Amino acid sequence: MSAAQPAQPAEPARRRDAAATREAILAAAVVEFTEYGYARAGVRQIAERAGVTAMMINRYFGSKQGLFAEAVDRSFGPATVVGTEHHGLTRAMAQALAERSAPGAERLGPFLLMLRCASDPEATDIVRRGIEAHVGARLAGLIGGAEADVRAQLGLALAAGTWLLRAVIGTGALAAADDNRLAELLADMLEPITQETGAAPTRDSEAAAD
Repeated sequence: MSAAQPAQPAEPARRRDAAATREAILAAAVVEFTEYGYARAGVRQIAERAGVTAMMINRYFGSKQGLFAEAVDRSFGPATVVGTEHHGLTRAMAQALAERSAPGAERLGPFLLMLRCASDPEATDIVRRGIEAHVGARLAGLIGGAEADVRAQLGLALAAGTWLLRAVIGTGALAAADDNRLAELLADMLEPITQETGAAPTRDSEAAAD
């Protein structure tokens, strides 16, 4: 009778990559909150999307509210309509808005997230802080000068209203408008908002006058 073979050490369980898990949860949360809004998005549904348990969400983010705050930061952080360059700002912003609000264009997630969560007071406060901290601060920094925050938020209001009527409601004239022509009109509207009162005209404004 042969001697018993020594027991092989058990293969160590594969350690879950904490960073990857956190990223999976956050990505799933952005989709869920954008699709359903804050109130209707479920922690269990987010966990299912991410392939984790609901308990893992609390472990990484503390609460649904904490997860939503980070999802908002993730959504509003990247430059979409408002870019990062001062030169040609209004033209670039207007062109991006016209193209990304066109029928059939890829949806603008940050705007949709804002729309879906606007009726929830708890969520609205988080969205407001996200807008001010990211796209609002970026646009204000680009335009500079007196009342930059006010002028920046007026510019964002124009962008959000255009997107809502054209991409979501689909009002006839805006939905049918040529992207390039719409971009020209939007740039003309954005120009005085992004310029200080009494400031010298930029190359953009001079080109528009030609």
